[in-house]
Amino acid sequence: MDTPSDRHAYPAHWEADVVLRDGGTARIRPITTEDAERLTSFYEQVSDESKYYRFFAPYPRLSAKDVHRFTHHDYVDRVGLAATVGGEFIATVRYDRIDPQGRPASAPADEAEVAFLVQDAHQGRGVASALLEHIAAVARERGIRRFAAEVLPANTKMIKVFTDAGYTQKRSFEDGVVRLEFGLEPTEASVAVQRAREQRAEARSVQRLLAPGSVAVIGVGRAPGGVGRSVLDNLKDAGYTGRLYAVNKAFPEDLTEVGGVPAHRCVRDIDPAERVDLAVVAVPAPDVPDVVTECGERGVQGLIVVSAGYAESGAEGRERQRELVRRARSYGMRLIGPNAFGVVNTSADVRLNASLAPEMPRSGRIGLFAQSGAIGIALLARLHRRGGGVTGATGISTFVSAGNRADVSGNDVLQYWYDDPDTDVALMYLESIGNPRKFTRLARRTAEAKPLVVVQGARHSGIAPTGHAVRATRLPYATVSALLRQAGVIRVDTITELVDTGLLLARQPLPSGPRVAILGNSESLGLLTYDVCLAEGLRPKPPRDLTTAASAADFRAALEEALADDKTDAVVVTAMPAVGEGPTEDAELADALSAAAAAAPTKPVLVVHVELGGLAEALSAAASTGPNAPGAPGTSDHQATRPTPAAPEAPGATPRLIPAYPAAERAVRALSEVVKYAQWRHDAAEPGKVPEYEDIDEPGAAALITELLAKDEDPRGVELAPDDARDLLAHYGIAVRQTLPAPDADRAADAARTLGYPVALKTTAPHLRHRADLGGVRLDLADETDLRRAYEELTDQLGGPAELRPVVQSMAPRGVDTVVRAVLDPAAGAVLSFGLAGAASELLGDTAHRLVPVTDQDARAIVRSIKTAPILFGWRGAAPVDTPALEELLQRVSRLVDDHPEVVGVALEPVVVAQHGLSVLGAAVRLAPPPARDDLGPRTLPVAY
Repeated sequence: MDTPSDRHAYPAHWEADVVLRDGGTARIRPITTEDAERLTSFYEQVSDESKYYRFFAPYPRLSAKDVHRFTHHDYVDRVGLAATVGGEFIATVRYDRIDPQGRPASAPADEAEVAFLVQDAHQGRGVASALLEHIAAVARERGIRRFAAEVLPANTKMIKVFTDAGYTQKRSFEDGVVRLEFGLEPTEASVAVQRAREQRAEARSVQRLLAPGSVAVIGVGRAPGGVGRSVLDNLKDAGYTGRLYAVNKAFPEDLTEVGGVPAHRCVRDIDPAERVDLAVVAVPAPDVPDVVTECGERGVQGLIVVSAGYAESGAEGRERQRELVRRARSYGMRLIGPNAFGVVNTSADVRLNASLAPEMPRSGRIGLFAQSGAIGIALLARLHRRGGGVTGATGISTFVSAGNRADVSGNDVLQYWYDDPDTDVALMYLESIGNPRKFTRLARRTAEAKPLVVVQGARHSGIAPTGHAVRATRLPYATVSALLRQAGVIRVDTITELVDTGLLLARQPLPSGPRVAILGNSESLGLLTYDVCLAEGLRPKPPRDLTTAASAADFRAALEEALADDKTDAVVVTAMPAVGEGPTEDAELADALSAAAAAAPTKPVLVVHVELGGLAEALSAAASTGPNAPGAPGTSDHQATRPTPAAPEAPGATPRLIPAYPAAERAVRALSEVVKYAQWRHDAAEPGKVPEYEDIDEPGAAALITELLAKDEDPRGVELAPDDARDLLAHYGIAVRQTLPAPDADRAADAARTLGYPVALKTTAPHLRHRADLGGVRLDLADETDLRRAYEELTDQLGGPAELRPVVQSMAPRGVDTVVRAVLDPAAGAVLSFGLAGAASELLGDTAHRLVPVTDQDARAIVRSIKTAPILFGWRGAAPVDTPALEELLQRVSRLVDDHPEVVGVALEPVVVAQHGLSVLGAAVRLAPPPARDDLGPRTLPVAY
């Protein structure tokens, strides 16, 4: 839409796709003069009761004057938005700016009257709540700070829309009308309400795709083979519990079924009395638009598009992909794909294999998401078979392969898994993260309830895979990885580690700490396991060698003893098969280990077995939880009503599966990741606080930022002069030691007299700055003679004063040189970084990162998380430095960038941390207009890629 309005151009940026409460989608957009016919048709479908609630009187039809009023807006003082499905209105909302007396007004009046009307057939879908979020955002943009609404007392649904929104409200009753007034600034409560609604809606939209009551496969061939026919056969073979339909426009008119499934030439030909919930589209890309339109008009709820030929094929395919998403959403449908491998749901109530996987995976407790079809196949195979390195039957709850993920993404699937009672562990293979800020938020919430393990492909190329259009991030992979770990994500590097860690989490309880007991019948294997534990940061006890003569009873006794030890958090059993040992001995050992583990259900047990043949399979059988065993994990007997953490089963319950690994490295690496996750869970249970400092002058800093940005209109921002940077930082209690320019030796001497000896002489040329190793710094200059000598040496060795830009600064107390930085990344948000100063730390990448705002716990952790942290705490007999002062500085910088998003970059280098206090010797600050915060605005789906 680009229709001009009365006073302002059409605000296209107000257009948005939203997910409604029932999982369907709607398009929200401004109402224009071209909508007169749509508005009239919409109003005719509204009940008399709803019309009465809107106008407080019988109002059977809109007059021409009404239609003109409701379709002509200036997009400033009068704004109307409509929610549409299939291009037709299903709801409207408008505001009119008013003065204190309730009369029409213009700015600077900052109050508006708001009113809704929702078609009766769409009431209860959360349409009004979504419209309220969007009209509130529009009003804030136009300088309106408060809404007023008058509602009849009997209109309880609309009153609930306002009262449940979470805004600060004032309520009154006069002349038989309820008057509600509320501010529009987001509050903690309103954001919480919005995010809770977002989670329920997006989870429901994924559930409609994973648990449909009926599926139509479009593009099915009459002969076996081909993509469409393969998907149909896979659905049948899996035992899908719903109705199936085979669709192909090339079918003869007299064809009634294909492979025992009802056949139709078009999805519209299916009996109107039978609902079609999901369509799997497997037709050539040029035919997909017509199929989508037919599905939308038929009322299909969701699509899986396995067809290729979209963004992965170039610019033309990318535009075809954008149109695909726009068209699907316009009919209220969400889609997986295009170029998708498909989805699987192993629930006994569904048995859905709408994918190209020829065999239905086993039912289990692991949720699996893969952007790559090839990786998805590999992961399914490893989890499905008794092999692949870690054995024992382990299945999945749901599997989603998103392909180009043009619509449904990993974020949506996380929303679904969060409260899915059939999923205890989430595994994700990601090649790109479209919305890192949202993903981090969802990942943290999910990780607080159940483990989330992620491996990221294409991480070193810096380029998103073809077909994945994502916003750019300037953050290196190591930083993104650190931020994910901060959110509780278990980050691994390979799909082997993904499976190893996922199986341990699915089968065993979380350990209470890093203390590991090692026992087995091979001294060498035990010592190897011990070394690996140390390398992975665990605290192993000396291995206990049971000797090669150990029997199953010996293993059981040793394991029971180790598990009973209060100083043991986990046990690794190493088992080397004896010559001539067979299935009987394997079964006996497996039974013994399982029985011992069952007696201590709060501690994890792992097995390292060099020859994986019999013992690993026996361990699986010993637990009596093979595929589809009654009461086993992964069967429909397991029920839950809310997200619950992975926890040990109660004593006396079905024994746990004990995972067996072919190498000590794999077992211990998985255990190490689980130990770190368990510690994160413990810390997350008592979150830190963002401190308040009485000396912070937030209004003063805001005024200074506004003044400095006004001086430079460059949209890319401005690097502040040293004095301006010092002034801004001072508003947040951050003192920067003064530096004075020294363009010649005489000026240097004058500066030193002003500051007081001893002083430092430093170059500030870009190629020498912060590079003391290149000789651009002279310290502890006690008098003018030393200063002039140093000045002469610098200019003789490194260049003239104009090139070197020398400065003089008073000496700071001796200490450890560190660096504190903050950057506002357009994709991930504000990130705080910390490390020691110097080339060595930069080369080794020894820098810690945290998302802003940083809590007191975060600040404490970031200081201790770098590899060189011992230097701060008295390494090799040195005196410890003032780390509390350093933590306070980190929190003050965090507050600055969090309070003022215009501060897009801060670099404090070096920060010299002494035994008592610290000194900031250099500071650089960059200001720019802040990027839009899509995570704080109204709920929207990403723009079609």
